Amino acid sequence: MSSVLPSSVLDLAPVLPVVVIDDADDAVPLARALMAGGLPAIEVTLRTAPALDAIRAIAAEVPGAVVGAGTVVTPASVDAAVAAGARFLVSPGWTETLLGAMRASGVPFLPGVSTASEVLALLERGVHEMKFFPAEAAGGTAYLKSLAGPLPGARFCPTGGITVESAGAYLALPNVGCVGGSWLLPEDAVRAKDWGRVEALARRAAGLRLSGA
Repeated sequence: MSSVLPSSVLDLAPVLPVVVIDDADDAVPLARALMAGGLPAIEVTLRTAPALDAIRAIAAEVPGAVVGAGTVVTPASVDAAVAAGARFLVSPGWTETLLGAMRASGVPFLPGVSTASEVLALLERGVHEMKFFPAEAAGGTAYLKSLAGPLPGARFCPTGGITVESAGAYLALPNVGCVGGSWLLPEDAVRAKDWGRVEALARRAAGLRLSGA
């Protein structure tokens, strides 16, 4: 699978795995399992101490993977993530300072929004692709469907509370490019290093767009 990043992070796969790494040694086999299941893009959240090491390892050892950094909340975290090898950035929200740092990074980014005003503010600044977070708590599919009419220029990666059962409803919306999912990495599977189970979950997720399930 090509490691070339297309024009949009939203078009890499129907599901963007949201990965929390507690043990850096898990990063490479975990990424390989997701890749084998058909999900080349991997968002490693900067919530744990090993996160940057995990990004560095995936970038170096998993050809074809497009590893990015999530929970990017400061300019310093932008710089650290890109230096580690992150090829895209995802934030839970945005400020002018953070947006400026993400723009200056030179890699694609998805700033987080949860209101129409935040979406409008980004559209005014030339940003058309965003993370909708926290998706379920902020109104879910009904809210995103309501935004599609008045704000057709915005595309979203909804994340937060989405499951394999609800993902298809999000993906059916015209303004949704992909969804963020943490269900691909059950804690018990990661603890047991059951990468076969992770691969199977990834394969099902990769087929969501085609199946509409």
